[in-house]
Amino acid sequence: MITTIATIAVYVDDQVAAEKFWMHKLGFVQKEKKQMGSDAYWIEVAPANAQTNLVIYPKSMMKNASDHQPSLVFLCEDVEQSYQQLLANGVVFSSKPQKMQWGTFAQFYDNEGNEYLLKS
Repeated sequence: MITTIATIAVYVDDQVAAEKFWMHKLGFVQKEKKQMGSDAYWIEVAPANAQTNLVIYPKSMMKNASDHQPSLVFLCEDVEQSYQQLLANGVVFSSKPQKMQWGTFAQFYDNEGNEYLLKS
């Protein structure tokens, strides 16, 4: 049976800028980086102790790249605290954290405008 998710891909125009965003603003670490083409890499980043890695995949290597959108939810212990820390790091949110029956969440954007959910 499946025991964990290995990777989730986010499709980007600029791998260098995306890698900097995830590592410097969100504090992820580089898990893997391999050359895929003359100007493309297989780049995996994640929180230090995570079991699942985020692949920063170049749109230039995909057909119909504009049709592919990430849908990622990141779990944290305290959305309010994480929200404040990420704001201080320059991360853009669509709204302040909101409490729902299933937990508290906030939506944020990466450097290319892709939207993600942070929840606790």
